[in-house]
Amino acid sequence: MTADESFDRLDDDDYPAYTMGRAAEMLGTSQGFLRAVGEARLITPLRSEGGHRRYSRYQLRIAARARELVDQGTPIEAACRIVILEDQLEEAQRIYAEYRRA
Repeated sequence: MTADESFDRLDDDDYPAYTMGRAAEMLGTSQGFLRAVGEARLITPLRSEGGHRRYSRYQLRIAARARELVDQGTPIEAACRIVILEDQLEEAQRIYAEYRRA
């Protein structure tokens, strides 16, 4: 992939553009939190050729929502499950809306 192709992909919500350190900084959290949401299977970061975790903007939004819930006192495992269910509901609603339009 050329530098121009990589730059073009930055608009892609699913492109793993952020390192763990940068992702934690953007979310105002620790790298440990990102590892914990990964262990809870909320997000699965891509790995670089060197084995480093890389996160997409979509994954960061999901992690940010989990962080909101944890900050409100929800245990991390429960927060991750809530976020997964919210995401599934949003997708089901999107599919239903498409079905209704067709």
